[in-house]
Amino acid sequence: MLSIPRPSEFSLPDFCALGVMLRAFVLVNLLVAVSILAHARPLSADLWTAHFLAAVAFVEPVLIASLALLCPLRAALTRAGLWVSLATIAGIELAILAGVRALVMPGSALAAALLHDWLVALAITAVVLYYFMLRERAFSPALAEARLQALQARIRPHFLFNSLNAVLGLIRSQPRRAEAALEDLSDLMRALLREQRALVPLSDEIALCRRYLDIEAVRLGERLQVEWDIDADAGSAAIPPLILQPLVENAVHHGIEPNSLPGTVRIAAMRRGGEVAIEIVNPRVDGHTQPVGVDGAPRLGNHMAIDNVRERLALSFDVEARLETRAELGAYRVRIVLPARPVAAPAGVPSTATKRGPA
Repeated sequence: MLSIPRPSEFSLPDFCALGVMLRAFVLVNLLVAVSILAHARPLSADLWTAHFLAAVAFVEPVLIASLALLCPLRAALTRAGLWVSLATIAGIELAILAGVRALVMPGSALAAALLHDWLVALAITAVVLYYFMLRERAFSPALAEARLQALQARIRPHFLFNSLNAVLGLIRSQPRRAEAALEDLSDLMRALLREQRALVPLSDEIALCRRYLDIEAVRLGERLQVEWDIDADAGSAAIPPLILQPLVENAVHHGIEPNSLPGTVRIAAMRRGGEVAIEIVNPRVDGHTQPVGVDGAPRLGNHMAIDNVRERLALSFDVEARLETRAELGAYRVRIVLPARPVAAPAGVPSTATKRGPA
């Protein structure tokens, strides 16, 4: 299961992640370029370019092979601890370098060249791992949890009070519906207040959105129409907790509440190959996505929830996930694309996707 590591835990970078690969390639090539710049004599653009291309032709295959081997070994090495991991990485680098050198160099000069290459490779590896350690600290769990708490706190206070008032109005006339609404509200608040670290299945987030929309339906009645288009293959995809609910709440708050006529919020999730795409579409009211303010003019939004969701996707998936927004004629569309990585539900933690019997 993918999670943000605690500061006290040793963790290697995810060598399978596209962002880690790209950063490793850029950093290694930059170190090679600087090294050649420092040693090239006489210094000239043609000489530097020739040396750089020759070095890259040797370094790139070694780097690709290293990432290919470390990708499946990352979890086992992390469990093994710091020193075992470093020794294993050093051994992998030596084996790869020996194989590459054996192809291009006769045996008599192999040992001396191999020792030099190995020491250089260890120095570059140390710099790369140190860079990723510094980057991990910059995006530490404290920062991630602070952003998560800020997102939880942005659940609009009026939603809770309006929902309770709507339930109070149903207690005498429709007691069973009022009881179901209170259960939905309880499930929603429990999920919002729970400590969330690991990624969760998309199906859990969909279930949480259903709870939220059931509550809003009590208050908004027929004004709120919901269309679901959920691909069954997408439900197991890993997603940061509380990613969809704030976006769905935005859709209701900006697309349904200001309009006296019924409006439809459409939520779709589909899996295409190694990616999962999620779309949330809501109506635009008078060309705006924000509810009308006290003075009768449409309020301009600050996109805080969208920016927060975008940041949290970057924390979990780096460059492999993206969030796009688009204002269309009569509609506002939010689209999330992320890698389709399965994740098991945390042991001992009840899933929000648990089905409840009829009220």
